[in-house]
Amino acid sequence: MRRKLIAGNWKMFKTATEAVALAREIWAQAKEPGPVDVLLAPTFTSLHAVEDVTRGSAILLAGQNMHHEKQGAFTGEISGAMLKDAGCTHVILGHSERRQLFGETDEGVARKAKAAHEAELVPIVCVGETLAERDGGTTEAVVERQVKAALADLSIEQVTETVIAYEPVWAIGTGRTATAAQAQEVHAFIRALVAKTHAGAEAALRILYGGSVKPENAAEIMAGPDVDGALVGGASLVADSFLKIVKGAIL
Repeated sequence: MRRKLIAGNWKMFKTATEAVALAREIWAQAKEPGPVDVLLAPTFTSLHAVEDVTRGSAILLAGQNMHHEKQGAFTGEISGAMLKDAGCTHVILGHSERRQLFGETDEGVARKAKAAHEAELVPIVCVGETLAERDGGTTEAVVERQVKAALADLSIEQVTETVIAYEPVWAIGTGRTATAAQAQEVHAFIRALVAKTHAGAEAALRILYGGSVKPENAAEIMAGPDVDGALVGGASLVADSFLKIVKGAIL
């Protein structure tokens, strides 16, 4: 059985002081191991502070991005080793905002995914189509291209330890959400695709849904047999909302 994973992506919100306050609220109810894995992804400047709060608990920590090189003259970047040193176990890669706003490419995400494994971090690789691509009937082609590129240089074992987050771009921060049936359809497609590219890894691979996940829709979406949790944006910035989504994953 694949354990559900609920990941809170705090994006560019919360100062260190605010992040600590939010982390403490979540820690109070999610510090003990349970049937669902809980992960927080604060800004880089808040990682150490949040790690202080969650240390010794069941809560996992992730960076929101990383560079594929181990070190170097890359002003403004952060390495996998730095994230590991800050207490991270995971790193979010290829988020649609990184692709859309900062020009990240499939090839760049692939390099980062490989580097994440080398740094002993679990990559959460984001894939998904725009509204124009969905309306144009190319959802599967877009997702296939992104998944194949991200996993191309990874071994079967590494793919097993990777997390994929399907996040339809048209549903991120828009209030629109893919239906439970739409989410399950794409998740099943991704799992079948991985069965072809890395046979044997598909059963353990966790695939999350991301895109305007809220307490009101989380349980229904995560009821799909191939939906293994959620990558939560705005709703993760309020402890009560985030914890309700965690509880929804248990149902």
